[in-house]
Amino acid sequence: MGKILKKITRHAAVAAIFAVFCLAAFPQQAGATRIKDIVEFEGVRDNMLVGYGLVVGLNGTGDSLRNSPFTEQSLIGMLERLGVNIRNANLNTKNIAAVMVTATLPPFAAQGSRIDVSISALGDAKSLQGGTLLVTPLLGADAEVYAVAQGPVAVAGFAAGGDAASVTQNIPTAGRVASGAIVEREIDFRLEDLEDVRLALRNPDFTTARRIAGAINERLGTAAAFAENGSIVRLTKPSGYRGGLVNLITDIENLRVVPDQIARVVIDERSGVIVMGRDVRISTVAIAQGNLTISIAESPQVSQPQPFGEGDTAVVPRTALRVDDDRQKRLAVMEEGVTLQELVQSLNALGIGPRDIITILQSIKAAGALQADIEVM
Repeated sequence: MGKILKKITRHAAVAAIFAVFCLAAFPQQAGATRIKDIVEFEGVRDNMLVGYGLVVGLNGTGDSLRNSPFTEQSLIGMLERLGVNIRNANLNTKNIAAVMVTATLPPFAAQGSRIDVSISALGDAKSLQGGTLLVTPLLGADAEVYAVAQGPVAVAGFAAGGDAASVTQNIPTAGRVASGAIVEREIDFRLEDLEDVRLALRNPDFTTARRIAGAINERLGTAAAFAENGSIVRLTKPSGYRGGLVNLITDIENLRVVPDQIARVVIDERSGVIVMGRDVRISTVAIAQGNLTISIAESPQVSQPQPFGEGDTAVVPRTALRVDDDRQKRLAVMEEGVTLQELVQSLNALGIGPRDIITILQSIKAAGALQADIEVM
């Protein structure tokens, strides 16, 4: 029994040493991201589809035909195709609504597969709750039909009310039909037949493009990839590679690289949101922020004579005047190469809110001390 335990212990120690060696030999890069998460492969893309249709079965919440002539014309045309002639009839139904139908055709979608569709009211319908979308062809940018949609509409919102009050939650005039469209036409694109493919960076950057090409070449052991510019990395299938381009993409898409980015400060002036990247730096600059505030409060008092004394009752004015010139706030000096965290801490120490920080950052940029781009949304 003792020999068995010693043998097991020896094997466990060897396994632990091997695991430590593997971790030391292959360190995990901090902030490394898979290539598939930062690039788009040429040809592997979605396609937008759009169509015009009718939703029926509404409980009096559909379009008023007098205000929506396109709904009336669509209804007449649909019934005529079904053998019902109502062209000269006086229509007054509110159980039908004209809608726009949109969908996204995923890459390599096969004929017969199903996709989700979104429904949006086009007229003055109040709600699409309980409606059913009739057969609607969905067209691509080339005006060809790629899918056909139909099915019950699921609406997340509702609207209710009376003569004096009403309530609306979410958007009752928009909904979805899950798996409501059938793909009728496939995109004529064969990735396997290509000899090379371009990788488009979602956030263009020269350094990131070069790192991607270097990681791919190191994995394949040959110069199969090179950066054309900051946005495109071209990947060519190496000679003698056993497999097509799909296998090649599978081999490289999980490689990890550390993406680089330019220093940028994004400002949304409407909401006061400020987002600063980690590489934002500022040169030596002094910052002071203060406002002159004058507060005046009137509190008049009534002056009355003593009992049985002579005199009249009078109102005596009393004015409280307060001047706040922000003397407690001091001038802050930012040294060369201040980091994002130090910048934020210094501005917070001055008691500055987000709105004032936006102005300060723009002023620092105008002074040439902010080493970053400012993007105002």
